[in-house]
Amino acid sequence: MADTSFSITRDGDRLDVSVEGNLDAQASPGLERALEDELDDVAELVVDLEKVAYVSSMGLRLLLAVQKRMFKQGSMVVRGANGDVRELFEATGFSEILTLA
Repeated sequence: MADTSFSITRDGDRLDVSVEGNLDAQASPGLERALEDELDDVAELVVDLEKVAYVSSMGLRLLLAVQKRMFKQGSMVVRGANGDVRELFEATGFSEILTLA
């Protein structure tokens, strides 16, 4: 099991979130808690998944919840998803919900 880490950087009303490892049941709750207050007053959210090897259903749920919130207050872009993660997004229909870059 890979250790997961994330960093959050704010620049005005833009928030950059970089995740490394797996976005799974172990990592998702911590990231969700960290984002709760950080998303206030954010107009642009960029989630970098370049270093993510695996996304579980909990990770998908987190991305969907954050996307719903950002839809009300601005925009969200998911960038850097590797082939396996991008395939998961396509198979689950998330490629139609999320803005992938």
